[in-house]
Amino acid sequence: MNRIINVARMQLINRGTYFGVPVIILIATILISLAIFALIPVDQPIYGGGAQAPLWYFLALGIYSLTLTFPFSQGLSISRRTFFLGTVGLFVVTSLAWAVLYFLLALIERATNGWGLNGYMFDMPWITGGGWLQTIAFFWACTMFLFFVGLWSATIYKRWQVPGLLVAGIAAALILLGVAAYVSFTNTWAEFGAWFVTQTALGIAGWLGLLVVLLGFGAYLTLRRATP
Repeated sequence: MNRIINVARMQLINRGTYFGVPVIILIATILISLAIFALIPVDQPIYGGGAQAPLWYFLALGIYSLTLTFPFSQGLSISRRTFFLGTVGLFVVTSLAWAVLYFLLALIERATNGWGLNGYMFDMPWITGGGWLQTIAFFWACTMFLFFVGLWSATIYKRWQVPGLLVAGIAAALILLGVAAYVSFTNTWAEFGAWFVTQTALGIAGWLGLLVVLLGFGAYLTLRRATP
């Protein structure tokens, strides 16, 4: 357990990368969104998508945590399993903290009538209308999904370099194409659309959670044979 915690501490050597940059992105996003809200003189609520900007940074953090820290960990004789558990454990906690922060920002937004401008970027009815559990679960799942996409992409690069990324990208495109072909051949686009629009934010969080498990499993298997 101590070695797993030490891996998490090793990832946090450069705290500015893990905490400073996303906070700067968040503050800049809020300020820019408020400026845009102020420029739109309408009486109805205005909804912006700026809240997603800091979450995309977790994709970069997934890449960063593998490409820069993994070689260093191997020099310290840290096993790949310990590195994986320490890194993922750190991001589970970090992502949860961000999800809670987004929930609190949504509460502030609601209490201030959209920062006094009737503008909303965190308090989205489809997400926050289901209560605190749905709100936190949705943002947590989104953050973890982006992190694992970055982590597995970087792991594939370490294992198979550019050819591996090309094969993985083509395989992902073929899977999506196969799903679209299946829906087309079975003439079930209407049913698929009806199913999709009935999904709640909690339901989407559950599906993303399933993808996170699959991505994590794939990342670990790839990491076992990756070279620093």
